[in-house]
Amino acid sequence: MKSAYFLIAFALLAFASSFASAYDPSPLQDFCVAINDTKNGVFVNGKFCKDPKLVVAEDFFLSGFDKPGNTSNAVGSFVTPAFVEQLLGLNTLGVSLVRIDFAPYGGLNPPHTHPRGTEILVVQEGTLYVGFVSSNQDGNRLFTKVLNKGDIFVFPIGMIHFQLNIGKTPAVAFAALSSQNPGTITIANSVFGSNPPINPDVLTKAFMLDKNVVKYLQSRF
Repeated sequence: MKSAYFLIAFALLAFASSFASAYDPSPLQDFCVAINDTKNGVFVNGKFCKDPKLVVAEDFFLSGFDKPGNTSNAVGSFVTPAFVEQLLGLNTLGVSLVRIDFAPYGGLNPPHTHPRGTEILVVQEGTLYVGFVSSNQDGNRLFTKVLNKGDIFVFPIGMIHFQLNIGKTPAVAFAALSSQNPGTITIANSVFGSNPPINPDVLTKAFMLDKNVVKYLQSRF
């Protein structure tokens, strides 16, 4: 009798566990809209997989991370990605890498967020002032640190964060992210440079700015 109860309990536990472990897969792109007619095109959450028998070493290889990016731009930084688009072997592995180059005297990787990935950054050269802001529920607390060569900092998934070169020489950092396609939303570009533009009335009230200031900022992006 006891064995029967044990088997029933075990079966119920296994059944419950199947529900507990069931979940929707995390998105690997901004959106994946369902379609009823496959003639309209079919995409998957991520990328289709190559026949394993046809996989070669080159699928897992990418060169060029020794070359500095061009920082002659408005923010003075350049991000070189190794996402699944550049390195097909990353598909389904949940990891990617970027190189970030900073111009001296203020090169900035401006405030942005990765909606699908945590970032861990290590400084190879230079001195960076880095930080992130926590959520509204946590009081929008700012966490900052000055990093030197060899220092590491983590930016939790979804948090708005930034890196600024406060040194007199170029700076270089490498960052790993916990997604093959972590996504990047640069706050200023998204808010003031959206396509089509956000109604200035929305931004005027949200940022408590004069409408002419909002229109000027939109014209900059």
